[in-house]
Amino acid sequence: MKSDLQWMQAQVVALRDVTPTVREFELRPDGGFAESHEPGAHLQVQVLTAQGKAQTRSYSLVGEGDGQCWRIAVKRLDDGRGGSLAMWRLAVGDRLQVSAPQNHFPLDLSAPGYLLVAGGIGITPLVLMAQRLGAHARRTGVPVKMLYGARHAGELGYLSHLQEALGEGVEAHEGSAPIDFAAAIAALPPGGQLYTCGPVPMLEAVKRAWHAAGRAIEDLRFETFGSSGRLATQSFQVRIPRHDLAITVPADCTLLEALDAAGVQTLSDCKRGECGLCAMDVIAVDGEIDHRDVFLSEHEKKSTTRICACVSRAVGTLTLDSAYRADS
Repeated sequence: MKSDLQWMQAQVVALRDVTPTVREFELRPDGGFAESHEPGAHLQVQVLTAQGKAQTRSYSLVGEGDGQCWRIAVKRLDDGRGGSLAMWRLAVGDRLQVSAPQNHFPLDLSAPGYLLVAGGIGITPLVLMAQRLGAHARRTGVPVKMLYGARHAGELGYLSHLQEALGEGVEAHEGSAPIDFAAAIAALPPGGQLYTCGPVPMLEAVKRAWHAAGRAIEDLRFETFGSSGRLATQSFQVRIPRHDLAITVPADCTLLEALDAAGVQTLSDCKRGECGLCAMDVIAVDGEIDHRDVFLSEHEKKSTTRICACVSRAVGTLTLDSAYRADS
């Protein structure tokens, strides 16, 4: 299952390094009109890697639009699949294909309180949320707090924007010390909502604290920008007995892409490890699965019986079942 996208040409009109590893791109679509967007929206962008391979990437829209350009930010990943490096090679004046804004992470302004939690590049969809919620709080008095974490102070790229929007409501954390999510959740009014985006380990810690607090699952809203995983990204082998097929998944290719290229019918939607539509049954593992999704439960991940093909990978060899059934 694939969404119908409206593609258009856009030009890079400005570049800005937000941190040593995060670059902001200002993109102007042909025609000079950039469709307005709500907090949580993203663009799909088509890039060409150094190996000449076309890839589609999702990047959150950062801050308010001006009706002429969109802003996205891309973290450089030297050991990734090549998409971020392709973006970093772009210069002002270069052109690329982009989609109209999409939103699977909308902000609900009806809650009695809000907690925003961002880790690293996961701040990008939350910048506009903080700006909108700051204005909302000044009108209504609804409490808003934000936890913003990064490996070091130099990576807190949007901190000044957040402080301007939320003032003392922003709590910055640098380094590897754990953040006390339980205390922040306890301070949230009953029925309050938590919006979070960041690396999968952080999202899992937030989910555990939320569940431990007995909060309603529908009040926890999250988006993942794609985890780099616990294990180094490398090629691995996949066997699919129903198709009498053995394939190699290259380091710069997802399992889902490799299966599609091999003619194995798959289902997918979000391609971010959130919806679970692409989850496949694992028959055997000779090696280790690197679960990079936020859909499967901790128990499912430990049992190694399923894998989300859009983002998760492996080291070694996987034997998978598929939806294919031969005609009787």
